[in-house]
Amino acid sequence: MEAKEIQIKTLLLCLATVIAIELGTWVVISRSAYDPMLVLGCARLLQILLIILIVLTWGKGLSSIGLARSEMLSGLKKGLLWSAGFGALVSIACVGLFVAGINPLTLMKARLPTQTGDLILFFIVGGMVGPVAEELFFRGVLYGFLRRWGLIVALVLSTLIFVLCHPIGHGIPITRLVGGFLFALAYEFGGSLIVPITIHSLGNLSIFSISLLF
Repeated sequence: MEAKEIQIKTLLLCLATVIAIELGTWVVISRSAYDPMLVLGCARLLQILLIILIVLTWGKGLSSIGLARSEMLSGLKKGLLWSAGFGALVSIACVGLFVAGINPLTLMKARLPTQTGDLILFFIVGGMVGPVAEELFFRGVLYGFLRRWGLIVALVLSTLIFVLCHPIGHGIPITRLVGGFLFALAYEFGGSLIVPITIHSLGNLSIFSISLLF
């Protein structure tokens, strides 16, 4: 991808927007009776809209964050291919872990709601809306800004920040580390933000589906 597409002004405006919305989301969830997942979904949609608005108004347009209209379809196709390839590798790794006496489901299991309506909302927000918002900021804006200092710097720093911005439990957050590297590499070599968006969304939906079934 082309370096120096994202300027410092665009990065700071998007960062301030994301932080403000995250703080507002926390306040609303902690002080109201609204469904937390519904509030989170609205917050992610607002982040998507405002980041796009910032890039269009003060940035270099949607192509600077990998959303050129001409690359949308090819990005989707590449994303599906990347997802299939990564899924095959994960399946092989899971078989290896199982043979070694380790239950691979413990590494990818998600805590799901028990009510049907809440579960559907969880799949929509966590499997579709959330990945779009995260890829817009972490890969489209943050990685795009860091890319001026080279692939390695952008890859490591954007992944590290991506991991730290998620709740970290006990042990090493393997899935988020692998995901952060994979999404950045997919964006770098896929040439379109649609590639990591597709992988991220299908990956989350797969984890949720596995957790639901098992």
